[in-house]
Amino acid sequence: MLDGFVPWPGHLAESYRRRGLWLGRPLGDLLLDSCERHADRVAVVCDEERLTYAELARRADRLARGLLGAGLKPLDRVVVQLPNVPAFPVVLFALLRAGVIPVLALPGHRALEIAHLSEHSGAVAYLVKDEFGGFDYRQLAREIPSVPRVLVSGDAQEFTYLDSLRGDDIALPAVDPAAPALFLLSGGTTGQPKLIPRTHDDYGLVVRASSEAVGADRDFTYLAVNPAAHNAALGCPGILGALLLGGKAVLTSTVRPDTVFPLVRREGVTLTTVVPAVLRLWADADRDMSDLAGLTLQVGSAPLDPALAQRAGKALSREVMRWYGISEGLLTHTRFDDPDEVKTGTDGRPMCPEDEVRVVDKSGAVVPDGETGELLTRGPYTIRGYFRAPEENARSFTPDGFFRTGDLVRRSADGNIVVVGRVKEIINRGGEKVSALEVERQLCTHPEVRDAAVIGVPDASLGERTYAFLVVAGDGFRAAAMKEFLRGCGLATYKIPDRMVRLDELPRSPMGKVDKKALLSLATQPAR
Repeated sequence: MLDGFVPWPGHLAESYRRRGLWLGRPLGDLLLDSCERHADRVAVVCDEERLTYAELARRADRLARGLLGAGLKPLDRVVVQLPNVPAFPVVLFALLRAGVIPVLALPGHRALEIAHLSEHSGAVAYLVKDEFGGFDYRQLAREIPSVPRVLVSGDAQEFTYLDSLRGDDIALPAVDPAAPALFLLSGGTTGQPKLIPRTHDDYGLVVRASSEAVGADRDFTYLAVNPAAHNAALGCPGILGALLLGGKAVLTSTVRPDTVFPLVRREGVTLTTVVPAVLRLWADADRDMSDLAGLTLQVGSAPLDPALAQRAGKALSREVMRWYGISEGLLTHTRFDDPDEVKTGTDGRPMCPEDEVRVVDKSGAVVPDGETGELLTRGPYTIRGYFRAPEENARSFTPDGFFRTGDLVRRSADGNIVVVGRVKEIINRGGEKVSALEVERQLCTHPEVRDAAVIGVPDASLGERTYAFLVVAGDGFRAAAMKEFLRGCGLATYKIPDRMVRLDELPRSPMGKVDKKALLSLATQPAR
């Protein structure tokens, strides 16, 4: 077992396998089976490049042997930083086949994060695209001397050209399905990301169960607009869901309607995953919505305003499925046959019957349904610990294995949850508690507000004051009018932001979440 990895208790692992929740097969083998069954079908599309399943398997097999021939071994870690390009599924497939563990960095990570990921994971290599979107990842590699080896897809310059690796006579190893298949990253906006080990067994369950939830079959076509290294686009059901079913994974790096809409029509996309800000962009687009015929939208990663969900559903004439998920495990979602009030007003119920959920108060006591508390969870695909992080694990996990999500939720009697905020995002304004999420949701109901973020700013007299940062359409923004709008929504006076700041766009972390630490540094700028 990999040192620093926290496995599930043995009796639970045995139970999950006995009940068929865990298949006991490595993800690389499952992908290979799919490639053999669907050899002539198109597996991956990116711009004008198209890979069949046969070509995907051939490239991945050659690279897997080449990596082993270059000295990499099963359970070695490689930091992989690739954008949404055809090399991503090839590299991922190859590493899974070789038993080498990818640490999935995001395209927006830079030297500080990459150095941390490399050192903390004990990576033996750093694998990158040569350049993308005007950024040279080879130069980034030069800034991180702690990485022993740099592998480059494209023009490698002084580094190792990925396609030059050879290991034709090397046998691929037997891979332990209980071992980590890949490392995802925690999505916080403060501190360095933590490493989330996802095993072949548990992540395979995620892909299968989420594929079933969206009704995916061999004609499933997934459009990855989020970074492919992100949990949502990777396996919920995402790229892996498409490839395991014999469907098609379409990769893009833009959310622009004038690019995405024709792509959806051309490739017959059936599902994509977006954040609410992108949903709003598409719903507001001055384009023919018939391009999106047949497309179901998963919306998650940030709170979704019910009014936007209703408006987008009408504008796009398609299903909007609300999802809540954490890279550490638990996924909840609405169902196609749910009542409208559940679809638009909740974040759904857990994906699997075996998911265990508690909603607790500050003392750890379970609160009644309908009351707000912190969401705790455990189950067959929620990790039991971060990698090499004993102190963090002591804070983040209860002695009986429940993960403390840090999310404040309400649960209804029928099991659906509503995310109402983060434990650390409750603003203490003169003794009154203000939920940043509640204010953000009310702001986003304004017809001209495109995005909103609310933070608490230290204040000598009140303890904290409430600041709202807004992305607004048009030129007629006035803070006083916006405050009056919130009063008209019925928001308590003490919840009305003390200050409103207009921005062209909200700063975001590499994970795509609003960077509230960056907003705090902007809090002293004069209001506009």
